[in-house]
Amino acid sequence: MTALVFLTACSSLKDLSTNLTETVFGREPVNPPAELEDFKATYVAKIDWSSNVGDTEKYDYSLGKDSDAVYAANTKGELTKLDAVKGNQLWQVDIGEAISGGVGVGAGIVMVGSTKGYVHAYDTAGKMLWKAKVSSEILSVPRYFDGFVIVRSGDNRIYGLSATDGSRKWVYERATPALSLRSSVGVVVDGGAVYAGFAGGKLVAIRADNGKILWEATVAQPKGVTEIERIADITSLPFVDGALVYAVAYQGKIAAVDRATGKVVWSRDISSYSGLTAEDAKIFVSHTLGSVYSLDYTSGKTFWRQGALTNRRLTTPLSMGTLIAVGDLEGYVHFLSRDDGNFSARIKLDDNAVMSLIPGSNSSQLIAETRDGGVYAVSVK
Repeated sequence: MTALVFLTACSSLKDLSTNLTETVFGREPVNPPAELEDFKATYVAKIDWSSNVGDTEKYDYSLGKDSDAVYAANTKGELTKLDAVKGNQLWQVDIGEAISGGVGVGAGIVMVGSTKGYVHAYDTAGKMLWKAKVSSEILSVPRYFDGFVIVRSGDNRIYGLSATDGSRKWVYERATPALSLRSSVGVVVDGGAVYAGFAGGKLVAIRADNGKILWEATVAQPKGVTEIERIADITSLPFVDGALVYAVAYQGKIAAVDRATGKVVWSRDISSYSGLTAEDAKIFVSHTLGSVYSLDYTSGKTFWRQGALTNRRLTTPLSMGTLIAVGDLEGYVHFLSRDDGNFSARIKLDDNAVMSLIPGSNSSQLIAETRDGGVYAVSVK
């Protein structure tokens, strides 16, 4: 990776950061992805419906969903509502500028952020409610919580806006290292607290009602000689489960943090760019190099590791009862056994990278979005 960076003629640290991110995690693999091996499927995956919502270009979008609809965005500035059961388009609005972040949904409000730093809020019928300005482009998903819209800007400020009219209520900001990875990482809001990971392996909890910091924890310590080696950024969402919040850093560690005190309960060396999920006393994490791990939530001990997906740039794992799903850079969704990590099913959506997976209309269905704007509802039985 270091040699790769030295070969890049960048005019500034910002250019270097962007180039490094796009080279390591962009569309062209640094190392070839592992060849997929045949296996005896124990489940059958099928596409229930598909749609296309437009090009994503360089942005990493994630879908929004409520009880009966899926919401998607594209770089043209089009916000689209799809029927969650049939996949047909219900409406589409043009917000008037390029959308750079995923779609947030809550309390009947549909929210997206733009390249110009505006948050746009619509109702579920496609009527515009308000528009609010923050300090820079919005690469992440705006979140609704208890009358607030919480949004993170590309310069790592976090804003609390009124869900009624978009007026600014508070802002949290912190210093950013000279070199950090560009990512679409946002925030998680739970129990009145906003959890967010930052460069340098820092995880913070702040109050959702006023933006005051509750605690700061160190998930990973930067280490190494060069600036590149010392990158240890949290580039994925934390995951809240009971009394603990889990976070993982690129070139760093995974850690369990006490939500009340900010004390690190345990940590271990695992690097991840895309992130983790947790359910029923187990953590599932996609390693940077392509392995999927199942860990004990109380200690971080490994239950199993699936290592046959090397260099396939896996999405955040999605838990689906007895299965764990991950998408990859060639448009495949892989279904692994929750118990032992063995392959249970596999399906190819298209020839583009899978950006994100979200739960579908029932426990045996997921909805995926690919790099060219393909949206697919996939069921597995």
